[in-house]
Amino acid sequence: MVSRSTWRRVGGVAAAAVLLGGFVAAGPAQASSGSSVKDVTKAVTLAGVLRHLVAFQAIAKISGDTRASGTPGYKRSADYVATLMRAAGYQVTRQPFEFNFCTENGSSFAQTAPAPATYTDQVDYDVMDCSGSGTATGPVVPVDLQLTTPNTSTSGCEAADFVGVTGRIALVQRGGCPFGQKAANAEAAGAIGVIIMNQGDTTGADRQDLFFGTLGTPVGIPAIGVSYPQGVAFAGTAGLTLSITTDTVADVRQTENVIAESRHGNPDEVVMSGAHLDSVPAGPGINDNGTGSAGILETALQMRNQKTKNKLRFAWWGAEEANLVGSTFYVNSLSEEEHAKIALYLNFDMIGSPNYTFGVYDGDDSDATGAGPGPAGSAQIEAVFQKFFADRRQFTAASDFTGRSDYGPFIGTGIPAGGLFTGAEVEKTADDVTKWGGVAGAAYDPCYHQACDSLTPERDGADKALYAQLRRAYKNKLFGNVNTFALDTNADAVATAVATFAKDTSSIPPRAAAVSAARAAAADRNSHGDWLS
Repeated sequence: MVSRSTWRRVGGVAAAAVLLGGFVAAGPAQASSGSSVKDVTKAVTLAGVLRHLVAFQAIAKISGDTRASGTPGYKRSADYVATLMRAAGYQVTRQPFEFNFCTENGSSFAQTAPAPATYTDQVDYDVMDCSGSGTATGPVVPVDLQLTTPNTSTSGCEAADFVGVTGRIALVQRGGCPFGQKAANAEAAGAIGVIIMNQGDTTGADRQDLFFGTLGTPVGIPAIGVSYPQGVAFAGTAGLTLSITTDTVADVRQTENVIAESRHGNPDEVVMSGAHLDSVPAGPGINDNGTGSAGILETALQMRNQKTKNKLRFAWWGAEEANLVGSTFYVNSLSEEEHAKIALYLNFDMIGSPNYTFGVYDGDDSDATGAGPGPAGSAQIEAVFQKFFADRRQFTAASDFTGRSDYGPFIGTGIPAGGLFTGAEVEKTADDVTKWGGVAGAAYDPCYHQACDSLTPERDGADKALYAQLRRAYKNKLFGNVNTFALDTNADAVATAVATFAKDTSSIPPRAAAVSAARAAAADRNSHGDWLS
């Protein structure tokens, strides 16, 4: 249970920092120069991390309940982080860039023939990020669907796939190319709307259920996603007519990354840690990714006077929710020399999910599922995290390098990476419950990408019965939409890994400097996984 003293300690700091503009780097006693890894880990406390989450919530509250890139809430979040880091003695750089800002104001989806039916947003369908705005009503045309095992779909990847779609709604299948390519091809062929069904190539929930995707680049027609079973049902309905209405915004806006570097350490051996600072437009993003941002912020503050062997660099990425734009911009802007100096990258995205799992990125692909191993050195990073959790007698889950977070551009250009992830929209299994407790059948984060990813989830639309059940299951260890046991444990893991590699990177194999051609090829590949394809 979060104690009253913890609430008192975090509340005053946040109120002063956000509302009065007086950002204070005060907190628990910092690790002093020469401290051990254990001392650093002890200095990073739950109260220290929670004060930043309270600040992020307060920022969202005065900024239209969002901290999305391209909004005042993100700018204030960046101000908060940058000011604290400068006050702590770090060299801070604010790196601006442009990106496609996309948001949804409302939508509806219905079947008009052969029998009327109404569908529910985020239950039966989801508007694709960067969808066009308007209404599309008409017959549905299946486009090169592959509905038998192994469902090796390239539906909609080629312009030639779209036959007879002019003035109609195209039904395409996930797989083979980015979502945006499919939607753009549909629009170019004269379709008035596009539905992207999940692929169904495995029995896993991530390839069967409703998914959350983005087109990357805006299109001019309504675009939604549906589950694989729903797509199969649509494909098998004779005389099907549907109506899609989307009210969306898509324009080009400016945002920024916040980069902070330590005063000490070998500049040719950089230990980099990152977390995306932006939320989705729908909410404050307290778990996604206030938790990761707060975790590395508190670690950096507690290590501010450490004279480490290696240079420390912390990054808070902008526009992650718009397809990893900030981290990709950063990596692509590095010279070959600067790229080669980064020894490793640690990524922390959602480290306090209320119905959590302790996910560790699978650097060596020991789970043999999904993507292969990370670049050489990723296995050694994973080993540091695995030892931490083993010492705490905690189970871990292998988290695949799907490309859904900011490690994507790093591993895509040969930089070893690792990190933590406590789960998003995937449902917790009964086996998970035996390892980590919680509620089977509910998502790891039931408020993922919703307004209720806040410090007041039930007030902001969360399922009250489910959150009451979660509080009982975890003995009142929920702090809004955050599980404090998961966050406290993972914050310690963040501190342990950063402090370990700050002192010694000898376990990471040397790598040759990246070559321009290889990096360009990697940048051209789709490294964004489930967000884009």
